[in-house]
Amino acid sequence: MRFQEDSIDCVDFILKKDEVLTIILGGGKGTRLLPLTEKRSKPAVSFGGKYRLIDIPISNSLNSGFEKIFILTQFNSYSLNRHINRTYATNNIHQKSFVEIIAAEQTVSSANWFEGTADAVRKVLPYIREQKPKYVLILSGDQLYNMDLSDFMQSHLMDPETEISVATNAIPEDQIYGLGIVKAGVGGFIQEFIEKPQDVTQVESCRTKNGSFLANMGIYIFNTSTLIDVLEDRNMADFGKEILPRAIRERKVKAYTYDGYWEDIGTIKAFYEANLMLTDHIPKFNLYLEKTPIYTRARALPPSKIIQAVVNQALISEGTILNQCEVHRSIIGVRQLIASGTKIYDSIIMGLDHYGYFDRKSGKIPIGIGPNCEIRRTIVDKDCAIGANVRLLNEQNLQEYEDEYVRIREGIIVVPRHTAVPDGYSI
Repeated sequence: MRFQEDSIDCVDFILKKDEVLTIILGGGKGTRLLPLTEKRSKPAVSFGGKYRLIDIPISNSLNSGFEKIFILTQFNSYSLNRHINRTYATNNIHQKSFVEIIAAEQTVSSANWFEGTADAVRKVLPYIREQKPKYVLILSGDQLYNMDLSDFMQSHLMDPETEISVATNAIPEDQIYGLGIVKAGVGGFIQEFIEKPQDVTQVESCRTKNGSFLANMGIYIFNTSTLIDVLEDRNMADFGKEILPRAIRERKVKAYTYDGYWEDIGTIKAFYEANLMLTDHIPKFNLYLEKTPIYTRARALPPSKIIQAVVNQALISEGTILNQCEVHRSIIGVRQLIASGTKIYDSIIMGLDHYGYFDRKSGKIPIGIGPNCEIRRTIVDKDCAIGANVRLLNEQNLQEYEDEYVRIREGIIVVPRHTAVPDGYSI
């Protein structure tokens, strides 16, 4: 599995990359992303029409030359596990490159499941030791960014005293809440770390010269010996809340500033905006970079068919059929069917797992988007059947709402997976 050799241009560094093990955290319950996470984990949620969120960190690691990857999974993990197995399977007999799942398990030494980011890594230390890495790279499974992680590693190696490196991203004052904020001093070493401040006065000392703040991206490099040491205290379950604050007092912890686009996909609004951003003329996150592609499952699907349709500023995935409809600033997922007379604006219409019908007690109805519908500011999850003359508009500008067919979260309509919306439904 050799995806990118030319992304690493330091000969000395190429010799060290086999000493790096990547750990991708599969995430918790993802309650803020409900209902998209009712039947799947956050990293398994569809993104950009044809991808899953988990494809982003895996691709970043592979494109950076780090090809030994463990993915830790726990909640609603079937869909994620199936995607990983179908997408990243390898027959490398030397086992120098791999993308493997480690599911949470009960053992003789521990009867509990993963109880935090640090606890998850602690529980898989036996598997980490088997690989004998010199460095462990820890990534989140539900963030959007395109980062050369080899640059991050070279920054870590630049000062031999560095034991832990933390990737940071500059953010404005109004985004500090819910993130970890760091203050970097001489040589980039972190002097302060405040997890999820409630007020800007708590982090005023961390403000940079240009007025921004450095946020912890949840991306770390540990010397393996250091990682083992800091995980000895079993009462410390989380990297951001517990491990890092103590490590900053006792060890050399360095900040690396990533100046590209980064988004933590934590809420329905963040997910919605990150997807629609992809339709911009010059998106902040670029899917069209040849040297750093986003890998995903290869599907044997026919080309998209567009019949007398109006399509403007949209991503149309393979296997779709657009029949005399209109699609404006929207994303259409794989195999999706959109019937005549339907108008879609500012929406994410996820794909279908198969062409066919949706079973209901009253009989079978075709899955896809029916005729003469109007859909605005909506996320339609996978494998839904939207009937004829349906209006998903949120005309009352509701912020929170739910019924048998839709949920409204942060003003955005969401149709949960496998929902059949009847003819004439309106919201």
